[in-house]
Amino acid sequence: MEIKAVILDEKAIQRATTRIANEIIERNKGIEDVILVGIKTRGVPFAERLAKKVEEIEGEKVEVLTLDITLYRDDLTEIYKEPLVKNKIIDYNINDKIIVLVDDVIFTGRTVRAALDALVDIGRPRKVQLAVLVDRGHRELPIRADYVGKNLPTSRSEVVSVCFNEIDGLDRVVIKSKR
Repeated sequence: MEIKAVILDEKAIQRATTRIANEIIERNKGIEDVILVGIKTRGVPFAERLAKKVEEIEGEKVEVLTLDITLYRDDLTEIYKEPLVKNKIIDYNINDKIIVLVDDVIFTGRTVRAALDALVDIGRPRKVQLAVLVDRGHRELPIRADYVGKNLPTSRSEVVSVCFNEIDGLDRVVIKSKR
């Protein structure tokens, strides 16, 4: 796949992170009972960045948890012939908490649906909100993000690739085209 365009660079990702952190604080009137839950893999560093920014703004830490939704995916057998079970359920009381699910990109909505299923197995949050760095459209389920860094209309023949320094060694969001 070839890179068509760089959509967000390091500075733009930082600005989007700051804006989303402020929106989370404002909408929830502070961070009491707020827990950020990063959807593995790239939702986790984004959640950690949001938590760091919230702490800078509010002077208080917000809990960050990791959610592995592998076993909740509806396309698991399409991806893996025999899936390897390594799922670790969150060992944290999320009952009556405000959960902000965090992911890098929302596309069809199926990953978020799987994350919601996983959360229901863990506990009963008071409220669940969704924060994403990029919303690329093409929803197959009635799911929308509460906090969006960048709305990015794409075609189905394009791929949105998010790179975070913690995983990929650089920060950027690019659109790649399938040949």
